[in-house]
Amino acid sequence: MDTLADTMNSLKVAEAKGKSTVRVKVVSKLVKGVLDLLKENNYLNSVETDTAARHPEIVVELAGRITDCGVIKPRYAVKAASIEDYEHRVLPAQGVGLIILSTPKGLMTNVQAKKDNQGGRLLAYVY
Repeated sequence: MDTLADTMNSLKVAEAKGKSTVRVKVVSKLVKGVLDLLKENNYLNSVETDTAARHPEIVVELAGRITDCGVIKPRYAVKAASIEDYEHRVLPAQGVGLIILSTPKGLMTNVQAKKDNQGGRLLAYVY
């Protein structure tokens, strides 16, 4: 069971159907971190944890900016110098979208990783 893949698929389907909110049932630090990065980069309006329910959920308010998103499998290990190669493979055009990486300094986007000269493992993409 890949909770990140389920979450990214839920976002994509909700955007395609024109919905404004998504409730993510399985909460993990990785999923919360990826959603927070998407919020910082204006792909989501808000990300809030709902602890009132029996099992905690994440309530995501969509901004209507996601055309496609998903996970990158297998989770390739990349050096800072080769991030641009994966941008060409995964993203539709230069400067369009983000790749999310797990680095020793935490989760970051491809833009931050290139700026910090940081490598890591590819997790997900969004555009």
